[in-house]
Amino acid sequence: MKRNYLSPAILFMAAILWLACNDAATSTTEATTETTGSATAPGGQSGVQDNESQKDVVKIAAGSADHTTLVKALQAAAYVDALSNAGPFTVFAPVNAAFDKLPAGTLTDLLKPEKKDDLRNILEYHVYIGVLRPEMLTNGQTFGQANGDNITITVKDGKTMVNGANIITSIPASNGIIHVIDAVLLPPAK
Repeated sequence: MKRNYLSPAILFMAAILWLACNDAATSTTEATTETTGSATAPGGQSGVQDNESQKDVVKIAAGSADHTTLVKALQAAAYVDALSNAGPFTVFAPVNAAFDKLPAGTLTDLLKPEKKDDLRNILEYHVYIGVLRPEMLTNGQTFGQANGDNITITVKDGKTMVNGANIITSIPASNGIIHVIDAVLLPPAK
């Protein structure tokens, strides 16, 4: 009768391989935890860490000292992840001074949890689904915004405006474009 058994040398090699693989998996998990601060990243597209690619519209706004109020509003409306997605989006982004022009208390009121739907309506009025580059904007055009209402483009004396707000500059993003504007766009009353 022939016996089948593993030699001690083969068992020893198998144990070393198993330990090496187990140690490599532990090291990878520890390195991930060290790099990110946790073993899992925060949920949603905004939690993706990418320091090499072009920034999306939210990351550009978040990096701008002139758009802190807009970013605060996006956070209150829970729209950071939505606008961090692939898009493409055209965002008409009011500067902080534009929010200061609103009647006293308006912004504070809109940032309350019970006003979330009103805030979302206003923010959606600043977003077009698609990319509208500056050279595409001509006098008299209207565009349907994410909230279902229309905006109107005016070009006068070489200046482009949206609903009377001046487009100060335009910034391309990985998921669309931002047109920085000097006023908050308010949807038509219904």
